[in-house]
Amino acid sequence: MSRGDEEQHVDLEGFMAGVERRNPGQSEFIQAVREVAEDIFDFIADKQEYHRWQILRRIAEPDRIVSFRVCWEDDNNCIRVQRGYRVQNNNAIGPYKGGIRFHPSVNESILKFLAFEQTFKNALTGLPMGGGKGGANFNPKGKSDGEVMRFCQSFMTELYRHIGADVDVPAGDIGVGGREIGYMFGQYKRITNQFTGVLTGKGREYGGSLIRPEATGYGAVYFMENMLKTRGDDIEGKTAVISGSGNVATHAAEKIVQLGGKVLTLSDSEGFIHDPDGITQEKIDWVKAHKTRRRGRISEYAQEYKNATFHAGARPWSVPCDLALPCATQNELLGDDARTLVKNGCVAVSEGANMPTDLDGVHVFKEAKLLYAPGKASNAGGVAVSGLEMSQNSARISWKEEQLQQLLKDIMLGIHESCREYGQRGDYVDYVRGANIAGFKKVADAMLAFGVV
Repeated sequence: MSRGDEEQHVDLEGFMAGVERRNPGQSEFIQAVREVAEDIFDFIADKQEYHRWQILRRIAEPDRIVSFRVCWEDDNNCIRVQRGYRVQNNNAIGPYKGGIRFHPSVNESILKFLAFEQTFKNALTGLPMGGGKGGANFNPKGKSDGEVMRFCQSFMTELYRHIGADVDVPAGDIGVGGREIGYMFGQYKRITNQFTGVLTGKGREYGGSLIRPEATGYGAVYFMENMLKTRGDDIEGKTAVISGSGNVATHAAEKIVQLGGKVLTLSDSEGFIHDPDGITQEKIDWVKAHKTRRRGRISEYAQEYKNATFHAGARPWSVPCDLALPCATQNELLGDDARTLVKNGCVAVSEGANMPTDLDGVHVFKEAKLLYAPGKASNAGGVAVSGLEMSQNSARISWKEEQLQQLLKDIMLGIHESCREYGQRGDYVDYVRGANIAGFKKVADAMLAFGVV
């Protein structure tokens, strides 16, 4: 081996030391890279071309990061200033694709971790989409429609320069739903005088796709169903704890109920509710309407349904269950929570959020040989249907719901089979390893084909 090859063929800890040195203080991004690198280094140990061409290091270095000021006027005529971002991580297999998040916690580290994860997630869908993510440290909660509109218009006045139907196609994420997408799309159209599929998650009246709101939550449950089938099991009759109470969580709950399961919990940033009677479709509809109409808190569920209890400042992982679906945010399920789930007899975990389980928790699930699906695989249903929305926009057509439902099921099954192919270890499938390797291989092979770019 030449000296140059030796310098490029570093071990895992040497690689991670370099990532930490180049990204000081960015704990979420470093965590995401390590979780992938632990599996990838094992896979590429005897594949010199990936080392020679520095593929993993290049994927872990975003193509570009755009940071910009967002000025807007509130209802009291005060000028407010926020910071906006777009992280374009990798476009080896298609235009950058990933959501926009409006939340006070948004910073460069979180968006880099999300864009990095999105690169592998999008590759797993089989659709031609690269990885990106964006957002701002703006909190839409408590803001009037006029304030949200003015912020979105100001945000898009800068962002429009960096996106396009064949360049970068953002979608929604935490704090960005149909209302925010509508305001941003309207501003993009006004500035550019173009009606193109530059955003997904749009309203059906102007190019949106059927089942997009349901897709992430439904997809996480379909992945759970596919995992259980490998052990001759299914969801019917099983109890499930779910975190979150937004779009992903409520639709995951809905699909669990449709498949004969019993949902016990939902949560928000203030705590969780436990309903031992089960959260039925009627109750899920109440939560959806309550959150949409009044943007209320989940604690009010316990006032509406008297057998339910609200647990302030806590997460739902202590409630005994068969299935767990973390659908709220990153690092909400820690190592001790994972140990509690295992101790209480949980048999399967499917992540609806992005990186909701910390590294300690991931290792706990792996050691216990739980059926454990990482978010880059199990919550890919949302971006998959966003990709289908892009296809419909390009062709100026709209597909029927039954077509899209079947395509979503097929895509989630395909992701599951890819994870099994690369994650099989004797009688156990390591879905984290399978997802990381399958996603990496597709992106890496495309990058090899392009040379050094």
